[in-house]
Amino acid sequence: MSLIIPKDYNPVLSVRETQEAIKYIRDTFQHEFGKELHLSRISAPLFVEKSSGLNDNLNGFESPVHFSMNAIPNEDIEVVHSLAKWKRMALKLYGFSNHEGLYTNMNAIRKDEELDNLHSAYVDQWDWERIIAKEERTENVLKSHVRRIFKVIKHMEHEVWYKYPQAVNHLPDDITFITTQELLDLYPELTAKERENEITKKYGCVFVMQIGDKLSNGKKHDGRAPDYDDWSLNGDILFWYEPLQCALEISSMGIRVDENSMPIQLEKEGCLERLNYPYHQAIMEKRLPYTIGGGIGQSRLCMLLLKKAHIGEVQASIWPKEMIETCLKNNIQIL
Repeated sequence: MSLIIPKDYNPVLSVRETQEAIKYIRDTFQHEFGKELHLSRISAPLFVEKSSGLNDNLNGFESPVHFSMNAIPNEDIEVVHSLAKWKRMALKLYGFSNHEGLYTNMNAIRKDEELDNLHSAYVDQWDWERIIAKEERTENVLKSHVRRIFKVIKHMEHEVWYKYPQAVNHLPDDITFITTQELLDLYPELTAKERENEITKKYGCVFVMQIGDKLSNGKKHDGRAPDYDDWSLNGDILFWYEPLQCALEISSMGIRVDENSMPIQLEKEGCLERLNYPYHQAIMEKRLPYTIGGGIGQSRLCMLLLKKAHIGEVQASIWPKEMIETCLKNNIQIL
């Protein structure tokens, strides 16, 4: 168990006030976010059939919760890790056009997560996906979408300040872009997480680009599944989070793989057998739209804007007994 206890922590808002603030943030953000990126809200599944190939294995080794169903006896059913692949299929199925997109409330169980102030086994995020043209699969288009998301998050600071001035966390005015290789060149003696902390503390908010492939030191900055993000056109939005003295990841996003990049990444990961799945065949045969998308953590955004010390203050989940007891002793109100 890893737990950070901020000195003299004061949650400011009561549990009930926090719940009211959470609802306000979620309702307001999804409205503003959908409007900014021209996204329509749709319903999404909690679980999918394993044989569809639609579930994500995230950094490559996390296994999903799975079960069987009486109604489908010969199929293994998996609780989703994310909806990256499903969203791309949905855009095609529902007849979305270029520069249109969708977002959904995605709930997931990540049973292999290491629990701490920022990580929970329960995941709640806005998953979004937007159609782009093939020629728009560029770094400039990626950066443009990142800036628009940052704009909405920054706007939320002002919205929260208006209603909860005593509790709001003040955010930087701009976002800085840097690649994982540039980050390694800057801080070769540090670990990947330490590098993220250093650069985010310096600039306040950073988009760390190009995650998934090996760097010049022969190591990956972090793992990414080989069949949804294009590793050369993805990244994470990080904010420096003063209460915990660390970088806080709010969003992971990217331009998705195409018929050229996906087999290369699958081969690097030794996963070429996935090309037999319907989803992967649809990409190789160019039957799915080219897209950009990602996830934005709902609880993490609430945590960021309200200066909470633990993600358990803004979502109901399961925590080790020792963690709960330590938090309560230090005024951290775990739900």
